Amino acid sequence: MLQNTGKLAGCTLFITGASRGIGKAIALKAARDGANIVIAAKTAEAHPKLPGTIYTAAQEVEAAGGKALACIVDIRDEQQVGDAVQKAVDKFGGIDILVNNASAISLTGTLETPLKKVDLMLGVNLRGTYVTSKLVIPHLLKSRSPHILNLSPPLNLNPVWFKNHTAYTMAKYGMSMCVLGMAEEFRGQIAVNALWPKTAIQTAAMDILSKQCRTSDIMADAAYAVLSRPKHYTGHFLVDEDVLKEQGVRDFEQYAVQPGHPLLPDFFLDEAPESLVEQMEQHGKYTNASAEPSSGGPIESTFNAIRGVINEDLVKLTQGIYQFDLSGENKGLWFLDLKSGAGSAGQGQSPVKADVVMAMDSSDFSKMFAGKLKPTMAFMSGKLKIKGDMTLALKLEKLMGRMSKAKL
Repeated sequence: MLQNTGKLAGCTLFITGASRGIGKAIALKAARDGANIVIAAKTAEAHPKLPGTIYTAAQEVEAAGGKALACIVDIRDEQQVGDAVQKAVDKFGGIDILVNNASAISLTGTLETPLKKVDLMLGVNLRGTYVTSKLVIPHLLKSRSPHILNLSPPLNLNPVWFKNHTAYTMAKYGMSMCVLGMAEEFRGQIAVNALWPKTAIQTAAMDILSKQCRTSDIMADAAYAVLSRPKHYTGHFLVDEDVLKEQGVRDFEQYAVQPGHPLLPDFFLDEAPESLVEQMEQHGKYTNASAEPSSGGPIESTFNAIRGVINEDLVKLTQGIYQFDLSGENKGLWFLDLKSGAGSAGQGQSPVKADVVMAMDSSDFSKMFAGKLKPTMAFMSGKLKIKGDMTLALKLEKLMGRMSKAKL
């Protein structure tokens, strides 16, 4: 881990979405220097599925050596943001650093994304970042080492990063465009930069794929390095691993949830998803499963294998009904019920309405259940279209893991 240097001692950081995840990790890293942390987030009461509140985060900050101010803030609400900013100034005497971390995500296509979700993503990612920056900047201009750090990606205009989730990409790139504009607008006065992870980061939303992630500590260390730099270091779109390499870090296994395990690359970086798929296949995460061909063809063989591994335990873990709309050489409809009884699978329309519909070429479907193509990478590369619950789609990896272990 990157060692603390004390450079943030006495600084006041206003961090949105800091009750958990990357935002809290950055808060705790700064707190070890003795920084003041404003935890601006919505979670005031414990969530049944998500860990932490603004108050538990504040306790952790103070235990780490910092001072904390917990503020209930929906960053879409200008009044709530303004009130939190004023409380921070009243308590700590000013604000030195703004970390725009809060974000909303829905990895769905244009026809599958309700306008309510579009409004949420644009409201939190774009408008929320802009509003918070606008209200904090007057105080940053009074600071000796003012920084804005947006957790957003480089502005990569490769269409592959738009076609499967246009609304999310527009909203997330809105945060990056704030960096592009404000860095130039306040050049010489405020450092404005963006930071993005090279790999997926372990969060509550990524729990299913946690073995393929790094911990939030890598983003906290990288953010600490950026925020320790002078204010003329501005206008950069940074990747966590690159930042830490410049700091002399060489051992990145220390950040892995499971050291030695293949990592899932994050969205929006220069490498095209198609090549990432090939890389993940070469990692050989799963043993390549193979089934003897049957008279029903390769898809029937795959479903025979599926029937052999599904059981009540898997149903309890999954709780979802899948519809597969296959095209290509072996086109047709197939279903997989992992919601009732001991589970079932077969050809045709699902007897019960599916929770998620997955459309793909039949050859890619066979690769996916043979462990040669991961659902996440198939989705990123455009080989897989998903309508419905994205979380359920990711849960299929548990089933594929069972099939591989059984070497069906």
